Formats: sequence, structure tokens, C-alpha cells
Amino acid sequence: MSTEDRPVRILLADDQPLLRTGFRMVLGAEDDLDIVGEAGDGAEAVDLARRLLPDVVLMDIRMPRMDGVAATRSIVDARLPVRVLILTTFDLDEYVVGALRAGASGFLAKDVPAEDLVVAIRTVAAGEAVVAPRILKRLLDRFADSLPDPSATPPKALDALTEREREVLIQVAKGQSNAEIAAALSVSETTIKTHVGHVLTKLGLRDRVQAVVLAYETGLVRPGA
Repeated sequence: MSTEDRPVRILLADDQPLLRTGFRMVLGAEDDLDIVGEAGDGAEAVDLARRLLPDVVLMDIRMPRMDGVAATRSIVDARLPVRVLILTTFDLDEYVVGALRAGASGFLAKDVPAEDLVVAIRTVAAGEAVVAPRILKRLLDRFADSLPDPSATPPKALDALTEREREVLIQVAKGQSNAEIAAALSVSETTIKTHVGHVLTKLGLRDRVQAVVLAYETGLVRPGA
């Protein structure tokens, strides 16, 4: 049975039982989503991810024994066929940036509407990344002083990109979808998809989330811009 023919298998990782119950109720109402396990801390999440091989781990950041960043890094470093979707609150900004660098496929606020959570899980399970641009800009605002000066010489890492690819990367970093970028640049959506693929390949990035982080870290885009 292919992944398209079966429900998306989800592991819930949160140290608050009531929150896990809430997520189970919301996700359990969807025919194409299946909760296969629950973890109360990061270490247990890594262990269950290894044993159950869920499609997606819905990962809290702050947990006992091992936090969500370390757990995410362990899962990614083990090269498991498992993707991690981080849940966070605004007061844990630095943890979220760490989780993205560790290889998380995206993040959501804990108070995200149920329908957005469901869509995000399906998106991540399909191999895409979930980028919440307004949240990401707020996260990176606090690190603005340490980001490169945009008037400085662009990092050599970006030299491999064509002018159009760099333009596409900027739009991706602003949270634009392929369709929105295509409309803005007056080209087809297929062309934009190809450009995004080239950007990821040339820069050695796994997905759009990592592309967004790189765009901010290199100063190509700055918070609030």
C-alpha cells in the first residue's frame, strides 16, 4: 500500500496530556489521519519515531529529558523517513529557529486553528514544508542585530544562483506560494517550481523552510522587510 492509499501516520509529542488529548480529538476526526503513538518527552519521541516510523511527528518544543530541538535533530540525523512539525509559542522563539536548523519541516503556533493544523500535517506528510511567514518574521526580528548588513557583499553561497533564482528565493522567504510568485513574475507556476528546485539543489537545502532561514541568515531578506 502506497502512502497515497493509507492514512497519514502521526506521532504526538507533548508533555501535557490534555493537549495531546485535544490534538487526538481534532486529528482523529479526519479519515486520512491516524494517531499511531504519543510521547510525553523528547527522548520517548525519538524512541517511538524509530520504532513506529510515523509519517509526521507533531513535536512540542519544551519537554523534559530532551527538548524538541534535540529530538528533532536526533530524528533527522538518524535519516528516518519521518518529518517533524514543530508546535511553539512566541516566547520560545530561539528554540524554533534551532529546530528549523535541526531539520524540522515547519512550525505552527499552538493555538493554530484546527483546519490549519490538519492542512499543515498533510502538507508535511506530502514532502513539502510549512512556512508561517508572519510568525517567522517575528521570530527573526529578535535576531535582527546579528543578521548580516544587506548592503554588504552578498555571501558566496548565493553566487551559484542566477538573478531570477535569487529573485524567486526572496519571494519564497516572504512566504509567497509558487502560484503567487508566478503571478508576480508573469511566468507559469511550473517555471517557478523548477526555479525553486534549482535553488534548493544549488544551495544544498532540503526544503522551503531551510530556504527561508538561509535567506534571513545571509541578509538577502531582513525581518519586517
